[in-house]
Amino acid sequence: MNKYRLKISGRNPNSFLKHLISKKIKLYNITDKDKAIFITVTLEDYQKIKKMKTSYKMEVVNRFGLLKLKYLLRKYQYLLIFFCLALFLIIVLSHTIFYVEVVHPKKEIRDLIKKDLKELGISKFKFKKTYQEKESIRNKILTKEKDKIEWLEIDSVGTKYIVNVEERLINDKPEDEYPRDVIAKKDAMILSIEAEEGEVIKKKYDYIRKGETIISGTIKNKEKEVSKVKAQGRVYGEVWYTITVELPRKYHEENRTGKKSKALTINFLNHQYSFPFNEKNKTYQSDKIILLESKLLPLNLSLENKYEVKIIDKKYNLENSLNDALSLATNRLTLKLPSNSSILDKKVLKKSLKDSKINIEVFFKVKEDITDYVRISEELKEETEGE
Repeated sequence: MNKYRLKISGRNPNSFLKHLISKKIKLYNITDKDKAIFITVTLEDYQKIKKMKTSYKMEVVNRFGLLKLKYLLRKYQYLLIFFCLALFLIIVLSHTIFYVEVVHPKKEIRDLIKKDLKELGISKFKFKKTYQEKESIRNKILTKEKDKIEWLEIDSVGTKYIVNVEERLINDKPEDEYPRDVIAKKDAMILSIEAEEGEVIKKKYDYIRKGETIISGTIKNKEKEVSKVKAQGRVYGEVWYTITVELPRKYHEENRTGKKSKALTINFLNHQYSFPFNEKNKTYQSDKIILLESKLLPLNLSLENKYEVKIIDKKYNLENSLNDALSLATNRLTLKLPSNSSILDKKVLKKSLKDSKINIEVFFKVKEDITDYVRISEELKEETEGE
């Protein structure tokens, strides 16, 4: 209840107190201290007391209810305005992109991705995107640049976006008859070697670095090089990947199921009536065509194309997010792997919570074709032929 706590002081405050009682002013919590009387009165009675002509000094020492709230708001209004502005500024700045970094050694690839990102709304001084918007932008770029980009990942680090890109390498050069070695395309552990020509110099379960020779095109006899050939073969290895997945604490997704129908809808006041009626426990999206609308009454008649929608709402934490994170990381990795690859094992390395988002790092072991070739010099062959 709205009340005032008053301090009444003067020559004889008890006399003024008797006067208030005679005026049927309701008094609460009457105390006497330091030759003054303290009373509590309602807002209405306080207005009456203010209109009385008296020589006694009346001072408001406290307020209760909404009166106190209004008083505090008035007293600290500038501080509150400053605080609200500062809070608003912090929120805006924390949701603004200040830097976009595209990680790739080729400038033309970096410029291409930056251009695509800008067209889709990711650039400096733009607001950060939601998880769903970011995934949509990523998929659009991969589709648009499918001939140039093998894989792309957009990571949010504070007010910065780091975009990792892997270029699609198309080997359209015709095979030649020059001597060559079979080398490793990636760091890996060898799982199998299928050699057709050349000398195998590595064995199963060897750990190799990118560029190391596995099948040599240099043929030796008792440590002496006697010829150079075009090494042929296929090598499969265990390759390792780490994929970081970012999930929102609250996830919302709406997908059309493919089912659709037509309905006649009447809107009257704040009520809507559809024929046929909507099925319970189902959600719809619709496109409306207004057939009839009244200018005098809040009434209109429309024809709707209704699309059934499946809604997915999830609340993630560090425990229940693991299965979805593993599935999402697996899908992302599968998109960048060659068709003849297979995932051997996967496990979560690290999980953390930051800025209302869950970051999960997943480690994969993949069986992959790691065969690559490098041309070798024919000098020895030419010298041998000349002897």
